[in-house]
Amino acid sequence: MNLRVAVLGGGSWGTTVATLASHNAPTVLWARRAETVTEVNEQHTNERYLPGARLPEDLRATGSLEEAVRDADVLVVGVPSHVFRQTLEQAAKHVRAWVPVVSLAKGLEQGSLMRMTEVIAEVLPGHRAGVLTGPNLAREIMAGFAAASVIGMEDESTARALQKVFHSGLFRVYTNSDAIGCEVGGALKNVIAIATGMGDGVGVGDNTRSMVITRGLAELSRLGVAMGGAAETFYGLAGMGDLIATCTSRQSRNRHVGEQLGKGRTLEEIVDEMHMVAEGVKTCRVVMELAERFSVPLPIAREVYGVVHEGRTPLQAYRGLVRHKPGTEGEPG
Repeated sequence: MNLRVAVLGGGSWGTTVATLASHNAPTVLWARRAETVTEVNEQHTNERYLPGARLPEDLRATGSLEEAVRDADVLVVGVPSHVFRQTLEQAAKHVRAWVPVVSLAKGLEQGSLMRMTEVIAEVLPGHRAGVLTGPNLAREIMAGFAAASVIGMEDESTARALQKVFHSGLFRVYTNSDAIGCEVGGALKNVIAIATGMGDGVGVGDNTRSMVITRGLAELSRLGVAMGGAAETFYGLAGMGDLIATCTSRQSRNRHVGEQLGKGRTLEEIVDEMHMVAEGVKTCRVVMELAERFSVPLPIAREVYGVVHEGRTPLQAYRGLVRHKPGTEGEPG
């Protein structure tokens, strides 16, 4: 393959996607930390984020955005949502006019309430924008376990070309023209994962956990459709698939945050000891603003917001959930 790929972000998922892409095309990984750049180039590891994983020897890292981006035919942005715009603006002057941009972030921008592909369109107008998302736990993929993802992008021909960049070994890549649904599913599932983790922390049973995940799927579907997404997207990899993985895996950062909250720890304590960002913490605020904008009731997300930002306890949140009067299964609550 003649395409050259640049991946911005030296965390676990950015490094994993760079590894996958490097099997198919020359790939450069940009990382903020000089130590990460040196380690990737000399030791072919990234122990801070992917302990024990061996990286391809032909995967090259750099601390220079210009060096990473200037020759790229595909730009992949794998930084968290709260620094996404800033990083893209810094890289923009080095990006060639026709290069497609793929987001790896599973969050929403605070203030503007934008999805990441909307941020791309604003910072780099005219570039084809998409998202790579799905039930993708980085350490499992690096260990060689089978996994699948989806490229959400309106331009189907570009999506098919990018499919070949990321599809590697047991990592399967599908396409979906519904970028909106893919992004909303990826963002809101983190909020539901915090709720699931809180339940595990306070000691609820499997029935309760299943209820929260299932009703959480209804919530993210409801908001996603209101925002313009396709209902069927939320029953695929970017919706149900990602939700199940994030709500049940011990590797899930957002589930971990919820579980620790359920055990009585403060959010500050939990976040301070984490190397990686749990997007759901910031996303729950944006989700509640979107729920108000689109007049969509989201009782689970509302309870998570209450714990994270209003001082409610996880036990109070779960009691609040069961107080909602149930109607038909298609209704909120």
